[in-house]
Amino acid sequence: MQGLSPDVGASDQRVVELMRDVQRLVAERRDADALRILAEAEALRPHHPLVLMERARRLALAGDATAARAILERAAAAAPENVTAWLNLAGVLRSLGERKAELEAIERALTLAPTHLVALLQKGALLDLMGKPRAAAAIYVNALQTLAAGTRLPAPIEAHVAHARRRVAENAEIVAQLLQSRLADLRAAGTAGDRRRFERCMDRMLGRARIYTPEPTQMLFPFLAHYEFFAREEFSWLGQLEAATESIRAELLGVLEADQPGMEPYIAYREGLPLNQWRELNHSRRWSAYFLWKDGHPLEEHIARCPRTVEALRATPQVDIAGRGPTAFFSMLEPRTHIPAHTGSTNTRLTVHLPLIVPEGCRFRVGSETREWRTGVAWVFDDTIEHEAWNDADLPRAILIFDIWNPQLTQLERDLVRGATEVLAEYNDIE
Repeated sequence: MQGLSPDVGASDQRVVELMRDVQRLVAERRDADALRILAEAEALRPHHPLVLMERARRLALAGDATAARAILERAAAAAPENVTAWLNLAGVLRSLGERKAELEAIERALTLAPTHLVALLQKGALLDLMGKPRAAAAIYVNALQTLAAGTRLPAPIEAHVAHARRRVAENAEIVAQLLQSRLADLRAAGTAGDRRRFERCMDRMLGRARIYTPEPTQMLFPFLAHYEFFAREEFSWLGQLEAATESIRAELLGVLEADQPGMEPYIAYREGLPLNQWRELNHSRRWSAYFLWKDGHPLEEHIARCPRTVEALRATPQVDIAGRGPTAFFSMLEPRTHIPAHTGSTNTRLTVHLPLIVPEGCRFRVGSETREWRTGVAWVFDDTIEHEAWNDADLPRAILIFDIWNPQLTQLERDLVRGATEVLAEYNDIE
């Protein structure tokens, strides 16, 4: 037990074992058996901290918080490094309305375990009771930061965590309104693009959104500005591409009518790889692709079917790396299909979507920003930032997808990346 010397005697070790049985029996609601085991432990070491804490718990349940406090103070004095003793004492002090003493007990617990979830939640609740909502919200933020994604908690703690989230959100809204009132004139002075980085900064500070960073599966090129969706103004050719939407869409419809065998599952990993995220879509036509170029290799028969699409693509700065780029394809996502969160291979390229067939209920998330596709409205995004897609409609969704060079790379940097990628590909493809 925390707070006890590791060099415990036989009686101490026996008491620890007995009290572990008491806790189990209490959880199983076998109180008569628990009392019998507790009596055995008390006979061995009546002043053992574990024995004292159990006696105090029973007194508190019986409504005698004052007696429970006295016993818990003895337990904390006997085991000053035991977090549970201090938290139990804080709980009894809460029932006695001893706010200052409770705070001191919680602080002792947090000194021993600064990221202890229950201690942080208890402190946040106490600060709320003391009329200090801003301080409470700050502590609740600390508590929530200790939780790993997917953590499963006992129901009472989960309820307190949910309360903490509400309090943090309420406080963030108050701060947001204050910022809006004070900064309204400054915000009105610029465009949404001008304010984009600042607004994301505020969103993160207020807990509204996480800032995602590139996590490529292969090459990370440093010192590039990373955006989830890039500003349209950076791509002068985007309007020309969008103007060709109807012609491209017509060629897609021709493909769907005449060359269904040319559609292939987009996810096609060999069996046995540790790719749990792709378990449902691997080798599935629920997400399929009709490639024009695949990893730098032109599919001549497909290209011949789509001359206007190819013409539009040739007017864009497609990646040109032997054996790796360009890649361009029609992407079909079947109804009620979800593409799970994933990241691409390198931030030296960006990805372009041109929506062609988009029923209602189709959305796309990159990082903390989610958008709905609109037919004929293209966007450019960094696919090394976590992204995922949904088709919640009853009809298929179809878009044209291709990759381009990241415009932040100089010509020399492009040449170096191209050369390095080709060398690495040659080396890795030898075996």
